[in-house]
Amino acid sequence: MKQLSRRARRATLVVHVAVSVGWLGLTLGLLTLSVAGYTSKSLDTTVAAYRAMKIFSDWLILPVALSALISGLVLSFGTPWGLVRHRWVVVKFWLTLATVLLTAFSLRPGIDRLAADAVAGSPDTGLSMVSAPSVATATYLFVTAVSVLKPWGPTERGGRLRAAQSAGVRDRARKRPSDVVS
Repeated sequence: MKQLSRRARRATLVVHVAVSVGWLGLTLGLLTLSVAGYTSKSLDTTVAAYRAMKIFSDWLILPVALSALISGLVLSFGTPWGLVRHRWVVVKFWLTLATVLLTAFSLRPGIDRLAADAVAGSPDTGLSMVSAPSVATATYLFVTAVSVLKPWGPTERGGRLRAAQSAGVRDRARKRPSDVVS
C-alpha cells in the first residue's frame, strides 16, 4: 500500500485513537451496567441496566470495534510502522481481531439473551455478563498501554528491513560525490 500523506496519516490517527478510546469507554459502560444489574436488589433496575446494555450492543459496540480494527490496519499499511515490522503492532492487531470476533459472536449474543431474560422477569443472576466486559476492559487497557509504550523490538522481518534500509543509506552515502574541492 502506498504511504499515507501527512494529512491523511494524521486524520486516520485521530480517527483510530477516538474510536479506540470510544471502544474502551463503551466497554467500561457495559461493565458498569452489568455490575449494576447484577448487584441490584430491584428487578426494575436490573431490567433497565440490561436493556441499556442491549442498546449499546445493538447500535454502538460492533461499529466502533470494526472502526478501530480498520483504522488500525490503514495506519499499519499506510505508515512505516507496518503490520509485521514491530512486535507491539502484531500484538495489537491479534488482540484487536480477537476482541472484535468475541464482540460479534459472544458478547452481543450474550447481551441479547441477558436483556431478553430480564424483560421476561428472570434476569441472569450469574457473573457471566460481568466477566465479559471485565476481560474486554482489561484487554483494551493493555492494548492502550502497548500503543503508548511500544515495547518489545522489531520482528525478524522488521529487523531485516531495518538492516536493509541502513545498508542502503550507507551505500548512498559512499556514492555521494565528495564536497571537498581539489
